[in-house]
Amino acid sequence: MTKKKLKRTSLYEKCLEAGGRMVDFAGWEMPVQFSGLINEHNAVRNKSGVFDISHMGVFLLKGQNPKDAIQNLVPTDLFRIGAGEACYTVLLNKEGGIIDDLIIYDLGCSSENEENILLILNAGNTKSDVEWIKQNIDLTKLSITDFKNNGILLALQGPKAIEILKTISNSSISEIPRFGHRNIKLDYKESKDLETVFVARTGYTGEEGFELLLSSETGKYLWEKLIQKGVEPCGLGARDTLRLEAGMHLYGNDLNSETSPLEAGLGWLVHMEMPVQFIGREALEKQIKKGINKRLVGLELEGRGIPRKGYSIFHQNKKVGEITSGSWSPSLKKGIGMGYLPINLSKLGTKLTIEIRNKSYPATVVKKPFYRKIS
Repeated sequence: MTKKKLKRTSLYEKCLEAGGRMVDFAGWEMPVQFSGLINEHNAVRNKSGVFDISHMGVFLLKGQNPKDAIQNLVPTDLFRIGAGEACYTVLLNKEGGIIDDLIIYDLGCSSENEENILLILNAGNTKSDVEWIKQNIDLTKLSITDFKNNGILLALQGPKAIEILKTISNSSISEIPRFGHRNIKLDYKESKDLETVFVARTGYTGEEGFELLLSSETGKYLWEKLIQKGVEPCGLGARDTLRLEAGMHLYGNDLNSETSPLEAGLGWLVHMEMPVQFIGREALEKQIKKGINKRLVGLELEGRGIPRKGYSIFHQNKKVGEITSGSWSPSLKKGIGMGYLPINLSKLGTKLTIEIRNKSYPATVVKKPFYRKIS
């Protein structure tokens, strides 16, 4: 059997030079770690780290009323955001299941007086997401194109992120609000010509930070520049422990086409008060009326047990669910995880056990996020 060739980002060689250990992730050869998961995790919590997230899909939807078109596919009121703002939401199927989670950026009008919406999609779902969107919009009035091309998407995360980015930009970085975005001028190779790049105050770590979309050449330069300034290069391993501590979902683990946003604890994304039909609305209305049967909860373990995806959750010796995401928490020094439980067992404080290698470890349902930054 011929081994499938993995895709590589434009930062592949730079990641190898920085000591990245590469693995297959959603068809991409990506760094799982550099100096070590714990070191990278702590660097983001206490200082700053930079991630190559160029495997993510970045697509531009433009034309006549793109916000109206995409509104038909998500349960979140997109007219709550304006140009320069963004929101996190989910694509739904007719059954109210989650096709993917994504971030939508309102770019406003272009010089051709066309409205522009930017979509950041999960790497493994990019192709199917784009096909779903194309099937449900009017392609005679709108176009959806790859906006990243061979470019680089970087995530600069951590309490020092603003301070560091200020040193290489002449823009007022700190004035960008959370989930705000703009084009900034970036000091490129200490030349007089500052390069314009897209930057958003977003992230997937629970920390302060930014995500930047750059050309291949500029992205490589910025990656090296940030490392020279003491920013820790970070891999997928630390990204996963950071997002888990922050109670953030991972598609394919905590979200899938058979779970609804109400079941996943994402009811705050569902704006039923807006007088707009969207795919999955009827299914969600039924769930709201009848109530849901399961809910995604946070779990903390006692002892040194580490929950992993697929491990069984028990209540009074009866299996009641499985871990969807789990890990050792470097910040809390304990095992944490998430999983779907029957409603009657989803209350805070419920005592359960997790089976780990034929041993039972006590666990308790706790509030998410597991880790909250002390300001």
